[in-house]
Amino acid sequence: MKIVVLSDTHLPKKKKSLPKRLTDEFNDAALIIHAGDWSTIEVYNELQTYAKVVGVFGNVDDDFIKDLLPEKQIIEVNGHRIGVTHGHGRGKTTEKRAIQVFEGEKVDCIIFGHSHIPIKKYENELLIFNPGSPTDKRRQENFSFGVLYIGESKIQAEHIFFT
Repeated sequence: MKIVVLSDTHLPKKKKSLPKRLTDEFNDAALIIHAGDWSTIEVYNELQTYAKVVGVFGNVDDDFIKDLLPEKQIIEVNGHRIGVTHGHGRGKTTEKRAIQVFEGEKVDCIIFGHSHIPIKKYENELLIFNPGSPTDKRRQENFSFGVLYIGESKIQAEHIFFT
């Protein structure tokens, strides 16, 4: 199963629309996961035209998003548990806050955003993944998003970088 992962779209503040490099990837995606900072409900509505969408709200999201989506959630895909959170808050790094949100819960992967910094690493068997941002790269060299391939035995993750 192919899942497209994104975060921190900040539309329409940073860009007016989702980039073509991202929307092209939706063509064969079974699921889209958004880790918050959509900014408006229109982003959610547009993503739903491509595939099923799950996600969480971030710190800049409007009330429509906050009323629709949780601050954290765990989804199950092919027997794997994926924790999704935005990662905002005080103290610690964004990554450590995201991990702490799922402390004591059995998850195979944690997806988060907020920092706009792409991260893919493992802590023991736990995949920690931040897709970066497809619309607001900040100090990063490229825009980015992620793709997960989930089979019965493992989760493979990759970043897609583009200018």
